[in-house]
Amino acid sequence: MSNNLAFAAYEGRPLADDQSLVAVSLPMPTPAPTDVIVKVQAISLNPVDEKMRASLPKQTQPRIFGYDATGEIVACGAAVTEFTMGQRVMYAGTTKRPGSWQQYQAVAAELIAGVPAGLSDQTAAALPLVGLTAWELLFEKMGFHAEALANQGKRLLIINGAGGVGSMLSQLAHWAGLTVAATASPQNFDWLRQHGVDQPLDYHQDLAATLAGQPAFDGVAILYATEPYLALASQVVAPFGHVGALVTPQGPLNVTALKGKAASLDFEYMFAKTDYDFNAASQGHILSQLAALAAANLLDASVTTTLQPISVATLKQGLTQLTSGHQVGKIVLTGPFEA
Repeated sequence: MSNNLAFAAYEGRPLADDQSLVAVSLPMPTPAPTDVIVKVQAISLNPVDEKMRASLPKQTQPRIFGYDATGEIVACGAAVTEFTMGQRVMYAGTTKRPGSWQQYQAVAAELIAGVPAGLSDQTAAALPLVGLTAWELLFEKMGFHAEALANQGKRLLIINGAGGVGSMLSQLAHWAGLTVAATASPQNFDWLRQHGVDQPLDYHQDLAATLAGQPAFDGVAILYATEPYLALASQVVAPFGHVGALVTPQGPLNVTALKGKAASLDFEYMFAKTDYDFNAASQGHILSQLAALAAANLLDASVTTTLQPISVATLKQGLTQLTSGHQVGKIVLTGPFEA
């Protein structure tokens, strides 16, 4: 292992700019006592990748993004006992360290999970970020039980059900026994049904009128812009229910209607645990459960696009497709790395 090929950003230029992403040769990472070094074999793309890259101020040191990967452990820190050399692992990583757009990545062992035999690189790379986000929102923030069929009689509404997190959330909710309604374009209704949704809803229609007279929802997950849907969520959520949101509000939120129902507004941000060193090891444990569900064909990583190799060109292609507003399912890049 003599060099480490990576794809770096120095400034948030438009993707079409030749300097928006560049290939760089970095020193090989050295594991801290609680780290492993992973030879990256596949990565998946998420909106947060491009959001962070595009907002990057001008700087002299390269910034390596990427928050989903699978690969093979090639070195272990002195304190690592639960993983071994040559083992396949998957992880989402942290914003506080260089990401997965590099051949060899140092990752804290507590954030990774072993990949079961038979699980493809594409599936293993696509699960972590959306899986952790959906699991934390559903089971940690909204308080549903993380067991098969343990929440029968409970109802969940998902705003933007055909995206990566939405598709994972609906499947986990279905596995856990909830009745699931979710919004999308009618052209994606079959996709919703294939991913555990009982009631597809056309987001172009008047959702309040569509849902009038139906039982209230124990949970409402807003996976798109928070502001336009908060009033609807407040109207249809059950007393003592939970409204969950992913997107940072762009202004003040009117939560008055939640008060009379004693309902909660919960924000989910998967990187909060590693940003603040708060129960970070739980993410490795959650990933192990997600991997087991996927290996048992109870969870589909929803990979719809696979690009090869991992290069500046394929990264730009994938990020452009991802941010077009029409991507359904996950985009995965598989190795080798090529300059």
